[in-house]
Amino acid sequence: MGLRASDVMLVSEAWARLTELAEDVVSRGTEKLLTKNGASYVALVDARELDYYHALEAEHAGLVLVQGALEGLEDLAAGRVLDKDKLDRALTVAPPGLE
Repeated sequence: MGLRASDVMLVSEAWARLTELAEDVVSRGTEKLLTKNGASYVALVDARELDYYHALEAEHAGLVLVQGALEGLEDLAAGRVLDKDKLDRALTVAPPGLE
């Protein structure tokens, strides 16, 4: 859902109208973008929407892990592997100036 101009306001204005804004967010399902010094600062969203966003974020993280595992298995099947010595060298971080 997109933001309308009326859903963007100064933090100082929002502070004075917080209860009204919260009711609007919950009852109409809108989001409010609050600005400070002319830039986006915080948003008011329904707590259920926030839970949904967090669930989507967790699902995405799981998909990224699965994708990485699949790529690793493809590398293994294709013989793209390192022996122990090469792996140790690849994972060793040289102190600054000794690269």
